[in-house]
Amino acid sequence: MNSEMISDLQALVECESPTDDLLACRKIVDLAAQISKRVTGRDAAVLDISGRPVFWLGNKNPQVVLLAHLDTVWPIGSFQPIWSLTDGLIRGPGCYDMKAGFIQALYAMRDLDHEQVALIATTDEETGSATSRDLIIEVSKKARAVLVLESAIDGKVKVGRKGTSMYNIKVHGRAAHAGLEPEKGVNATIEIARIVNELARLEDLTHGTTVVPTLLSSGTTTNTVPALASLDIDSRSFSIAEMERVRTAIYSMQPEHPEARIEITGGINRPPLEEGATREIFNLARKVASEIGFGELQSAVVGGASDGNFAGIHTQVLDGLGAVGSGAHALSENVQADQLQPRTQLLVALAKALYE
Repeated sequence: MNSEMISDLQALVECESPTDDLLACRKIVDLAAQISKRVTGRDAAVLDISGRPVFWLGNKNPQVVLLAHLDTVWPIGSFQPIWSLTDGLIRGPGCYDMKAGFIQALYAMRDLDHEQVALIATTDEETGSATSRDLIIEVSKKARAVLVLESAIDGKVKVGRKGTSMYNIKVHGRAAHAGLEPEKGVNATIEIARIVNELARLEDLTHGTTVVPTLLSSGTTTNTVPALASLDIDSRSFSIAEMERVRTAIYSMQPEHPEARIEITGGINRPPLEEGATREIFNLARKVASEIGFGELQSAVVGGASDGNFAGIHTQVLDGLGAVGSGAHALSENVQADQLQPRTQLLVALAKALYE
């Protein structure tokens, strides 16, 4: 195990950085820049993108992009103990998703040509990359390849990801006394319940298309006909055509009651990362892995999305090159410490194969 890498990872993990805490995100990017100076001997830029900090080390127009994020899903103080290393397993908030991946990329940069490569780390990936997606798209358009340092799945890289869509549906009804004169109300709960059933029928598992009603709220008091109901929807698919079908269906929904009013917002957040964008680079990665004695590199297709989904529309992408471990977004989150160095060596060899 590389004790220096582990020490730097500990510093990043202990600097908690939930996405919605902008001060904490600035602090983690500043810390990453300090570590970068010591590890690589070079100054990283700390950019301000629409009020959000972004870490950037290397060329401004790189041929190869190492893409990471430094924000986590964990509110400060919610993961205890904040750091442990026991029996070769590192535990801590965001260690697997994905501060270990950032550390691997940073140490890889010591051996890479900074005129050809850049390491970019954003701070809003966990909530959909609203401020950083344009930056990712722009740099991907000019790059030969994007290597994403999201965590591996059982050591496998990710060659396909579902696209994600997020919607909110509000039904506006009319309040009335639930006991004295319910007939004078327009019940938003009844309307939203009917919509939930319609949404369930939009799924198509042959394409991996899911349409999941998630957060639901309705009404104000137990004796009032609900005047407002709100529903969040998480929809995913491996097919962009399917995502567009679902979007059209959702925006076509109408309330049954003539006096109810429906309000729909949201849409496609990340397009799918299709295997056509990853096939060639995965074959190269397998060849490189064999040549350096890494072993047989395997791949997986997963339901979750990442910033690699944006990049895959414009260039070749390989995702899941980060930490080996498990438990993303769970209290069991962990990283196998002895895999940090081998994964870094693989990243170096693959990046060089892409630009040399």
